[in-house]
Amino acid sequence: MSKISLKAMKHSYLAEPGEDADWALRDIDIEWSDGGAYALLGPSGCGKTTLLNIISGLLRPTRGKVLFGDEDVTEVGPERRNIAQVFQFPVVYDTMTVYDNLAFPLRNRGFAEPDIEIRVRQTAQMLDLEERLFTKAAGLTADAKQKISLGRGLIRPDVNAILFDEPLTVIDPHLKWVLRSKLKELHRQIGSTMIYVTHDQTEALTFADQVVVMHDGTVVQSGTPIELFEAPRHTFVGHFIGSPGMNLLPCQVKNGVPYFFKNKIKTVSKSLASAKGASLQIGVRPEFIAFSEKGIPVQIVKVSDTGRYRIVETRHEDTMIKLLAMEGQEIPQGGAHIQFDPAFTRIYADGWAVGEERA
Repeated sequence: MSKISLKAMKHSYLAEPGEDADWALRDIDIEWSDGGAYALLGPSGCGKTTLLNIISGLLRPTRGKVLFGDEDVTEVGPERRNIAQVFQFPVVYDTMTVYDNLAFPLRNRGFAEPDIEIRVRQTAQMLDLEERLFTKAAGLTADAKQKISLGRGLIRPDVNAILFDEPLTVIDPHLKWVLRSKLKELHRQIGSTMIYVTHDQTEALTFADQVVVMHDGTVVQSGTPIELFEAPRHTFVGHFIGSPGMNLLPCQVKNGVPYFFKNKIKTVSKSLASAKGASLQIGVRPEFIAFSEKGIPVQIVKVSDTGRYRIVETRHEDTMIKLLAMEGQEIPQGGAHIQFDPAFTRIYADGWAVGEERA
């Protein structure tokens, strides 16, 4: 295992890329410590899989470097990078037993049979496959086959990192939760560096200690799940993470003070003078808005019950504002007032949080 660093990374599938739209990846600088659990999170087409394939060596970047520890492996092929990769769809040999499928990577690398048996049985126990070890893979369900695929990634004791590319796509929703929990447990047990690609915020936030959020080929923020939720540095992070996502409201700054229409807003954002001329928005999550005796006057438009809480849609002028009301909390009828928690209210200029470092 080793630290993985991506330096000044850019990649295009075109021979002569020019404008930003020609690049699948732009200006990527990431450093992952040895033994961490990481996620690449973003919508389809944002560059997650391209980045993963560059780490594994399946793709060579147009520009930039890939380092494992202090070694530059940019020109090194996948067979020498010592990476295990688990793909979106299960890669198993149907005519082989579960045992032989798990043993295959070790036999391919010349491990002795007694050592193989120990590793296979340990891995099968971790994945609850012990009772199926001598069953042919052809007759297994999709989730059992994906467990085999996961096992083949986990079984090697000498890998630099294990890469997961949307590994739970074909899995039943309930089993997704089970396997997510199992992966988290396995990471604690074996301590390998794991990088998990997904478009699903729940998968990313429950698995990873550090999440890299990608949008249009670039990293918009890297942080812990709490940091991404409480302090999004870009409006995309606020919108993409959370259900419902962050409220993004029109903003004007007068004499250094932000306003939402005629309402003064207190925020954590500083240096608002530098935001002049930019497209300004106030960002605040529904979790950090509350009903109050005074504040912004709103009309209650809609209440949706989700079980644990209710999503309350309100309107001020022509702008919708969502907030959350916990089960049992009284919700005003018709007109009401709301207030934003200043500690979690930010001003964004052209999408980026004012006064904070990017990504």
